[in-house]
Amino acid sequence: MKIAILSNGNGNYSTKRLKEEAELRGHTVKIIKYRECYASIEKNNPTVSYRGEDLGKYDAVIPRIANYMTRYGSAIVRQLEAQGVYTVSSSIAIARSRDKLRSMQLLAKAGVGIPKTVFSRNSTDIDDLIDKIGGMPIIIKLARGVHGNGVVLAETKKAAKSVLQAFYLSNDDGTNILLQEFVKESAGTDIRAFVVGGRVVASMKRQSLDDDFRSNLHKGGAGVPVKLSDEEKKMAVKAARAMGLSVAGVDMMRSERGPLILEVNASPGFGVEQVTGRNVAGAVIEYVERNAKRGSKKDKIGA
Repeated sequence: MKIAILSNGNGNYSTKRLKEEAELRGHTVKIIKYRECYASIEKNNPTVSYRGEDLGKYDAVIPRIANYMTRYGSAIVRQLEAQGVYTVSSSIAIARSRDKLRSMQLLAKAGVGIPKTVFSRNSTDIDDLIDKIGGMPIIIKLARGVHGNGVVLAETKKAAKSVLQAFYLSNDDGTNILLQEFVKESAGTDIRAFVVGGRVVASMKRQSLDDDFRSNLHKGGAGVPVKLSDEEKKMAVKAARAMGLSVAGVDMMRSERGPLILEVNASPGFGVEQVTGRNVAGAVIEYVERNAKRGSKKDKIGA
């Protein structure tokens, strides 16, 4: 097959691993810097070009869209879909997964366990909001924050009100602000489950190295292999399915009431390979081999 990997460049570890595994299995692979792609929109002839080459001739496209390039990257994927090109992740699934509020709404609708969450633009109702969550402390986060950025732990009502007011003042693009319960038994620890084609192919526990309540590897957290329970595996797969993603990094925490899903990532990093020794890239390429000829599935979830 001819496979295109939409990426910011071949220096990315995940991109390199996908290319290596695809070539080992006899496929022709090209890394496409999607920020340099351009789309031609005309009646009955949608095209996406990269350095003069029409990308419509590829058998499969693996999107690796950075969070800060979500709008442009998903638009390029959408144009490829219009050409009938098979894409591992759909444009609408990528876009929806980047909106934390929309993700929480879809996960809750699907019956997936999540932390208690509320959103509001009114900091004067802080007492009522906190009561709905279950009391202090609380987590306050921007709906489009990434890598642990835009996430604050407020330990008192006064601190929560100050953080909310600061977020509201600095947030002039309409991004929603979420308030979530703080699960004390999981502070500084979470689990990343890598889901491919309806099964968990690797999982690791991430632990902050200091007293930070965030465990993101981008924030200096350390990862170790972890064995998931059957319930955790089912929840991870259910969360990925709720978001319409066949390849996803599902972040969860262990709580007294069972696993709670924090986020579903449409372009998860492959750091879990280095931690667990599992061949995640190979699992993704195998999934592409099984599904590319069938074409992209119709999205039944909605925006």
